[in-house]
Order: sequence, then C-alpha cells, then structure tokens
Amino acid sequence: MPLRMAGLCCLAVCLCSDVASAGKFNRVLSVGDAAPAWASLPGVDGTSKALKDYADARLLLVVFTCNHCPVARAYETRIMNLTRRYSKRGLQVVAISCSLLKSDNLENMKRRSRERKYPFDYLHDGSQASGRAYGATVTPHVFLLDQRRKIAYMGAVDDNLVPDQVEEHYVVDAVEALLKGQAPEVVESRQKGCPIEYRNTVPSRD
Repeated sequence: MPLRMAGLCCLAVCLCSDVASAGKFNRVLSVGDAAPAWASLPGVDGTSKALKDYADARLLLVVFTCNHCPVARAYETRIMNLTRRYSKRGLQVVAISCSLLKSDNLENMKRRSRERKYPFDYLHDGSQASGRAYGATVTPHVFLLDQRRKIAYMGAVDDNLVPDQVEEHYVVDAVEALLKGQAPEVVESRQKGCPIEYRNTVPSRD
C-alpha cells in the first residue's frame, strides 16, 4: 500500500518520482548487492565512522535522513523505537545525512540529536558520496544489511506516514525474518520523502 500523505499536502513537492534500473526503485543497487563502504564520516558524538566500524552488528540498518525534512521528522520516533527494540538482538542503526543545507550542518545535527536523544549514530557526509553509492533519493531512505553486509531490504520504513494507519511494516518484518534466518518476504518498496538535493541541484541558500 502506498504511503498516504493526507494532511501534509505541503509535502507534495517532496515526493520522489519512480526510478527503475538496478532495483525496481533504485537506479544503483539491487537487493543482494554488497553494501557500498564509506569511511571517516563525522558523527554528532565527535568521532568519525566507517562501515567497517559496525562489523560486530548482526544486522545494520542504514537510514539516509536529515533535520529539515518533515517526512524524515515524522519517522524519527519509529526509527528510535526500532533501534531500542532490536539493539539487544543484534541490530544496529546508523543515520547518514547528505544534505548541504545550513539547517542540516553538523552543528545542527548535534543539536537535533541532543534534543531528540537519538539512540543511534548520526553521521554527516558533506561529499554526498555515500548517498550516491547507495542510490539514496529521499529522506528517509533505508537499507537493511544482513550479516554479510549484503542489501537485504531497501526502500521505505513502512507504508504510511500516519503511525496508526500503518499496515505494512517493511523494516520490522525484514528484521524479524533475518533474525530467524529467513529471507524477507518484501525486499524492496518505493521510498517516499523529501528529495536529497545532490551537489549539482542543491539551492544556493537555506
């Protein structure tokens, strides 16, 4: 079921268009591909992180997000709850912002993380290389990596912006399946959110 945007008509300009090539909704990656590595991305905790730093995690959920996007903000609590729910079962979550807007710079990311008490790492990629490598197009756009760091699921968190109207829990179902040693039933869904403005399209002012 597609995400319902009722009550948030102002977000219509944020919705991405369908893409299709490698994956059904991803021009770059297919499910089963090796997760692209990144290195030395600065985090809100003052350290820099690489993909290899999460090697001990049984599963890794990579979430491309940002501060300013209303859709990303709407999903914050769900991603925080997901992190807390599965952390003891081996899931680790890392959020990456590729936004170059002032509202999404590292200092504002630190402020947002403190205010919301994020239970996951929040990294900034000013080069935008990680977003391009994953084919991330919107915020939030999620990629669930299995123990071998292959793409096991990619797309949306679930099927509805309104929490109590969610019928398809894509990420939760994929995590549960992988933890049981099974393949997720749904491995890709259409991502919806605010478009990631890559360097050649980013506005000149915030």
